This record gives sequence, structure tokens and C-alpha cells, in this order.
Amino acid sequence: MNDAMLQTILLVAMIIISVALSAVILLQRSEGGALGMGGGPSGFMTARGAGNLLTRTTSFLAVAFFVCAIGLTIAGNYARGSRSVIDADAVGSIALDQPQETAPAAPEAAPATPAAPAAPSLDDLEASLPAGQGAPAQ
Repeated sequence: MNDAMLQTILLVAMIIISVALSAVILLQRSEGGALGMGGGPSGFMTARGAGNLLTRTTSFLAVAFFVCAIGLTIAGNYARGSRSVIDADAVGSIALDQPQETAPAAPEAAPATPAAPAAPSLDDLEASLPAGQGAPAQ
């Protein structure tokens, strides 16, 4: 199996598990009521049975979430191998693999020096003001 495909499968599984875990946690009964399902024992399941089911489901989903997280970490680092980023041999081999770039040839004639910028004038100031404001009165 391709490494990228394994990461995609684990990522999709992790998203589904995250949504399911959030839903199961919100369904649980809290002390304040919140979004938890309540009611009397006349329903589908008793309060104690529903609590046990939701607790077990939460535990299962939490374990599955952590297994997916560890699996994603392992799959992401698998392609990197055991080469260290600061390994001197690896750095030397990477530098040797890349072609050496040559410096561009120097131009034969030196470029002319640019002209000095002109000082701003009152006409430039008037042109930059919005229409109708003109120069300030003195």
C-alpha cells in the first residue's frame, strides 16, 4: 500500500472517529442536564444501561482516536527513514547530489549611475490634493 494512501485512510478514519466521539460525549448525561438524554426508565434503555453503553462507546472511540494518531505519526515518519536531519554524511551527500550553480557572467560595461531624484515642487503637491482644495492660503 502506498504511504500517502495509508495516511489518507488514517486521516479520514480519524475525522470520522472525532465526529463520533464528539457526538457520544454530548449525548452523555451530565450533572447540569446539558444535551444529555434523560427521561424515565420506560424508554428504550434504562438510564443506567444507556450510561454504561455511552461510557463504553466513549472509551472505545477514545482508544481508536489515539491509535489513529499514533498510526498517522508512524506513517508520516516512515518515508523519512532513519536519516537524521543533522547527519554530516547525509548533508554531504545531499550537497553532492545537487548541481553546482555558476555565478552569472559580469556585464562588460558598468551600468550608468542613476540620476539624482528631483526635489518635490508645489505643482506636485497641488496635483496630489483632491480636486477643489488647491494650495493652502498664506
